[in-house]
Amino acid sequence: MGNWVVNHGLSALILVVWMGINIFIFVYFYLFYDLGPQFFYTRHLLGPALAWARAPAAVLNFNCLLILLPVCRNLLSFIRGSCACFRRSMRKQLDKNLSFHKLVAYMIGLMTAVHTIAHLLNLEWLNNSRQGDYDTLSTELSEIGDHSNETFLNPIRSPSTTPSYVAFTTIAGITGVIITLSLILIITSSMEVIRRSYYEVFWYTHHLFIIFFAGLVFHGAGRIVRSQTKDSMYEHNVAYCKDRPLDWGKIPECPMPQFAGGAPGTWMWVLGPMVLYVFERILRLYRSLQKVILRKTVIHPSNVLELQMQKKNFSMEVGQYVFLNCPSISQLEWHPFTMTSAPEEDFFSVHIRSMGDWTRDLISKVNEAEKGGFLPRIAVDGPFGTASEDVFDYEVSMLVGCGIGVTPFASILKSIWYKFKESNQKLRTKKIYFYWLCRETHAFEWFADLLHSLEGEMEERGMLNFLSYKLFLTGWDHSHAAHVMVHFDKDTDVVTGLKQKTHYGRPNWEKEFEDIRNAHPTSTVGVFLCGPLALGKTLESCCARYSDVDPRKARFYFNKENF
Repeated sequence: MGNWVVNHGLSALILVVWMGINIFIFVYFYLFYDLGPQFFYTRHLLGPALAWARAPAAVLNFNCLLILLPVCRNLLSFIRGSCACFRRSMRKQLDKNLSFHKLVAYMIGLMTAVHTIAHLLNLEWLNNSRQGDYDTLSTELSEIGDHSNETFLNPIRSPSTTPSYVAFTTIAGITGVIITLSLILIITSSMEVIRRSYYEVFWYTHHLFIIFFAGLVFHGAGRIVRSQTKDSMYEHNVAYCKDRPLDWGKIPECPMPQFAGGAPGTWMWVLGPMVLYVFERILRLYRSLQKVILRKTVIHPSNVLELQMQKKNFSMEVGQYVFLNCPSISQLEWHPFTMTSAPEEDFFSVHIRSMGDWTRDLISKVNEAEKGGFLPRIAVDGPFGTASEDVFDYEVSMLVGCGIGVTPFASILKSIWYKFKESNQKLRTKKIYFYWLCRETHAFEWFADLLHSLEGEMEERGMLNFLSYKLFLTGWDHSHAAHVMVHFDKDTDVVTGLKQKTHYGRPNWEKEFEDIRNAHPTSTVGVFLCGPLALGKTLESCCARYSDVDPRKARFYFNKENF
């Protein structure tokens, strides 16, 4: 339990606070509408569905306030830079922005479902009351507003009006339908299988959030949920008059009750985040219009494209990422890529693997340019912060990359090389363990040159123990195995040409963590992963298992790249 608290305590506290606020808002507004005297007559028409519709609406307002904040990338980068003096556990929460974004979205989806079902029941009961299917009080309440100097309670103003007519002709009904359809499309297209296989579908449908928020702001303008006015409550004694609906307006003790709709309040919840997000998009647009120079393009093995770019006033840190847009492919699509260059270089670079329509089209255009055509124009938005920025804040760092997921660590290792070259004395990190898991031997080639340079630099400075790296090949054939056996006694690896031999299969993470804890019994170890979720769960579990509650002993902190 102590190890779990070390790695997840603050995250759990934030979730508990968030859930506590949701529960408080739900209970408060449920009781407000279920017990409030001004809603007595409304409750008589609608029953418990009134509270079941309004309480989720209040929770929706709160979560719609939150949903945009985790995707304000510039805001998060600013906070990350501003809170550098905070504890690392505080900064780690910023790396879980997308997880929190999804969690808030699930709450919005759930509350929307409850809110919609309750209002569908409300419409049916309002219609039945207008038809005179219930008691005398319901009928009289539904007929109020048919004469001058009366204000209605039941929005269905004619016995011939159907619930469908109200749903598709009133402001609340039309915006409700639009909001619900937009939300369904956004949530379904965000499923992992669609987002991974059809990113364009996810990208375009996610922009329906503009319609969602526009509808949300105007949804309450129809004031369809009504209550008795304060003045009417003083003049019209509900306790006495509720049993005498036929005498309303005929005796002085029971004047006709007056009703009014509640003022729209959603805009007060979402205006701030919406304005903040608009400024976020304006800043992104401004940066995307700045000129980008394609300094160099390289096609690496395994169909990996390297773009080296330059941009005025561009400043980066290790492990950060940028969004790229190629207008000749799509004006609207932006894709995130981790930078593989170091801050000390006079350019910034990304490595792009062919794994979708957009990346295939980009690589195709670069290939055409190398045959005599023109390079496509590239727009860049960023850079944005990630967990890898904190790599040098740990005494010991453990870097784990899978396939193309090695890219953030390329930036880190390059920066280390430059720091060695410049004899940087501010380098706090004393040891780095680097693990790279890959299926194909060719994928190692573009990264082996960097490791070879690091080997030479560290050997020259007598710091061979600073970097310990292990490359794991998870896929091979019989011919490759035979070739390795023949050249097994060579000083360098047959795959990479490095002194460190390639391992075959997958790492035994239990043993790796055990060895690191024994080698650094009093150090704080940062574990950084850019790879699949399944491996993330394994490493996160190991971090909890091998951390010591005593702050003077070894502790592992898990960090994962999220886009």
